[in-house]
Amino acid sequence: MKPPAPPITPSSRVDHLVVAAASLAQGVQWCEATLGITPGPGGEHPLMGTHNRLFSIASADYPNAYFEIIAIQPGASTTRPPGAKRWFDLDDGLLHARLLSHGPQLIHFVASTPQAQAGIRSLARLGLDRGEVLQASRPTPQGLLSWKISVRRDGQRLFYGGLPTLIEWGSVHPSASMPPSGVTLQSLHASHARPDALRAAHEAIGLANVDVLQGRPNLVAVLQTPRGLVTLESGGH
Repeated sequence: MKPPAPPITPSSRVDHLVVAAASLAQGVQWCEATLGITPGPGGEHPLMGTHNRLFSIASADYPNAYFEIIAIQPGASTTRPPGAKRWFDLDDGLLHARLLSHGPQLIHFVASTPQAQAGIRSLARLGLDRGEVLQASRPTPQGLLSWKISVRRDGQRLFYGGLPTLIEWGSVHPSASMPPSGVTLQSLHASHARPDALRAAHEAIGLANVDVLQGRPNLVAVLQTPRGLVTLESGGH
């Protein structure tokens, strides 16, 4: 009898940063005031009832990275099962109240991998439920953009956004149609009161170029922009 095959060791890298806004219009205004650019076009997500605006932040260490400003789309419903929440904690009342009172903010990041299901299994061996791998898509002028993405039924991000959502793109990556924006990602790190646990989770999915530090929960991205270096922080929200 053959011994069981060893688990697949997944690999992943930073795919995009997620900034949430109470409305997409507020997100665009924030981007122009904070980063000095107008974000490019995005699209609608029928699965989640959200919509977004996007732009490239690719750099040498993060070659396909882009920036997503996302908001719940007014009047849009989701096609999720009853009781299931939107991705990125967007249905969380405390987060929504903070976006209304403090404006758009960095809340999360997404890591791309060619093996999303293997990544989910690898995290499960650490006792971490990253959620189900769902099929999603949206139309674009270049054709249908499709991907698989990990989403918990409760929509939670985990580790205050420090453990990335996993995404597995189809044949086309969205950054392929994004021109340079004038904004580039210089560094990304997460801090947490349990850094060893978060670091082990990053290692389980083979994540590169995201440091993990001891400290209060926070996600920190440093961007080179037309306004100079800009640091965005989640503040543990």
